[in-house]
Amino acid sequence: MAASVKHFILDTNVLLHDFHSLFNFEEHYVYIPIDVLEELDRFKSDLGERGRNARRVIRSLDSLSRGNNLLNGIPLNEKGGKLFILIDFESSLPQGIDRRNTDNRIIMAAKHLQDKGYSNVIFVSMDINARVKAEALSITAEVYEHTKIDLSELYAGTGEYTVDKSHIDSFHQNGALPCPRGMFYPNQMINISPGGKEAIPSRCSGEALIPLKSQGIYPWGIKPLNREQSYALELLLDDNIKLVTLIGQAGTGKTLLTLAAGLHKVTEEQKYKKVLVMRPIMPMGRDIGYLPGSKENKLENWMEPIFDNLDFVVDANHLGKKNRSYFLTSDIIELEALTFIRGRSISSQYILIDEAQNLTPHEIKTIVSRAGNQSKIILTGDPHQIDNPYLDAESNGLTYLIQRFKGEPIFGHITLVKSERSELASLAADIL
Repeated sequence: MAASVKHFILDTNVLLHDFHSLFNFEEHYVYIPIDVLEELDRFKSDLGERGRNARRVIRSLDSLSRGNNLLNGIPLNEKGGKLFILIDFESSLPQGIDRRNTDNRIIMAAKHLQDKGYSNVIFVSMDINARVKAEALSITAEVYEHTKIDLSELYAGTGEYTVDKSHIDSFHQNGALPCPRGMFYPNQMINISPGGKEAIPSRCSGEALIPLKSQGIYPWGIKPLNREQSYALELLLDDNIKLVTLIGQAGTGKTLLTLAAGLHKVTEEQKYKKVLVMRPIMPMGRDIGYLPGSKENKLENWMEPIFDNLDFVVDANHLGKKNRSYFLTSDIIELEALTFIRGRSISSQYILIDEAQNLTPHEIKTIVSRAGNQSKIILTGDPHQIDNPYLDAESNGLTYLIQRFKGEPIFGHITLVKSERSELASLAADIL
């Protein structure tokens, strides 16, 4: 065995997070303790994403094991990687650690390999507490990083370009300013800074910077209150941009701008049939349990944040009797749970996925791949407000999508930085 080979023991949550994780360790060896298989068996009947991933992993193991002995190790790839199932493992654990606890037994499997003299033994888990326990036992522990994004390097969607006055004159006269090839991404919003004066907003259209097309357009009376909001509207109102992501703290206007732009496109420009709004069913804090009524009645409770923004649009336009019910009964806005998106092909709709930071990379892929002809998808969220216990700011599907799609001509992204909801909301977002 090559000295450089690493031995990765996978926690159950890694497989539930990414069912393809078995095959992402290249030339190294992957170990699955029997306790992980037991947990997968319990999860396989779940109707959600974890249940689907559990079933996928089980099917992969079944396919790999045909004619092979998983106990002795079977090839995973052409680089030399192997997969092992650990059944008979014992190790000395400190007194007080419950050996009946599943997490402890999975960690014990890693210690078993260490005790047998294996080098480079690494316990991989999405559970920070399990990693802390492993480290306390002198076992190297790592988070699964195949879909992990460094948040400090996340693409913001904006940039700066300093030029002299002659370039500014050319920009105004010609409606474009050439820029070095590869300097900016397509649809990146650029502040052209003319020697210390106030920056001029522009947008990268490949090899040139051009003025914003949406300036002066206020969908349903909603005006941008800062530069990032005007940049967001530029992306939201451009039908050539099929995928838009907006991230920012509470009150930055992500959902309001998207909803107003969607209503403008549906009712005034008639570019889309309807605004389709979806949110992951993910409670903050303790779940309130089952809700009574039809699907629509149940969704109303989860869609209250959408209704708050819709009420704001109604009040801003003094619509009187045209309240939230008007938009729903007129089929202008449709509410749907993300649970029901699998298998659909959604055409000619303006699709808002709210709270997308609570989705896994695979769930994001499933959603975006549902877009049919003439549809536009907008995903909004705050990576710092995650209620999904298996995700964090760097491993969620929203940040993963932003980094993977940057540079694509049909994609645009803006990070909104200033809360405009109220002085109190802005202060809370900053100091709490």
